Amino acid sequence: MAIKAVIWDLGGVLLRTEDFSSRQALADRMGKSREDLENLVFSGDSGDRAQLGEISVAEHWENIRQMFGLDQAGIDEFQRQFWDGDRLDAELVDTIRSLRGRYKTGLLSNAFSDLRQVVTELLKISDAFDDMIISSELHLMKPDPRIYQVALQRLGVAAQEAIFVDDLPWNVEGARSQGLHAVHFRTRSQALAEVERLLKGGES
Repeated sequence: MAIKAVIWDLGGVLLRTEDFSSRQALADRMGKSREDLENLVFSGDSGDRAQLGEISVAEHWENIRQMFGLDQAGIDEFQRQFWDGDRLDAELVDTIRSLRGRYKTGLLSNAFSDLRQVVTELLKISDAFDDMIISSELHLMKPDPRIYQVALQRLGVAAQEAIFVDDLPWNVEGARSQGLHAVHFRTRSQALAEVERLLKGGES
C-alpha cells in the first residue's frame, strides 16, 4: 500500500535542544539535576496534566513558580533559560514543506495548550502541515493508541499509508502497534533516509 502521509513529532525532532548549557545552569541554580528539572517541566503531575489539557500552560508555569518560590520575573527568567538552547531545524521543516502536496503532512505532538499559537506565530511553520494533532486539545497523549487513530482520521489515510517520526522509542512503538510505519529519529540525515526508503516502498 502506497504511502500517503508523513506525520512528525515536534520536540526532539523538528525543535531540538542543541545547547544544554543554559538549562544546566538553571538546574544548578534550582538545586536540581538537569534530568529532574526536565521531568518537572515535561512530566510529573503538572506537566502531564498540562499536556493532557487538564490545566492551561499558564497554570502549569504557575505551579512551577510556586514550587520554587519564584516571583513573576523569576519564572519568566526560568522559562527563558530553560528554552534558551532549543533550535528549530529549518532544513528539516523545508523538507516537510517539499513533501506537502505529494503527501499529507501532519504534526503529532504531546504539548501544552499554547502549541498551536507557538507553531503558527513564533516558529511560523504551520504552513508545513495539513493538520496539527496536539495532545492538550484532544486530552490524549502519545503513546495512547487513540491519538494515532485521530491523526489518521484527520489526515484521511489508513495506518499502512502513513509514516510517523518521533524521537522517543515508546511513541515509535505506539505508532507501530497501530499499524503505522514508524521511524525512530536520531539525526536528521538518518531519519530522512529512513523516510525516503519507506516512501519508495521499503518496510519499517
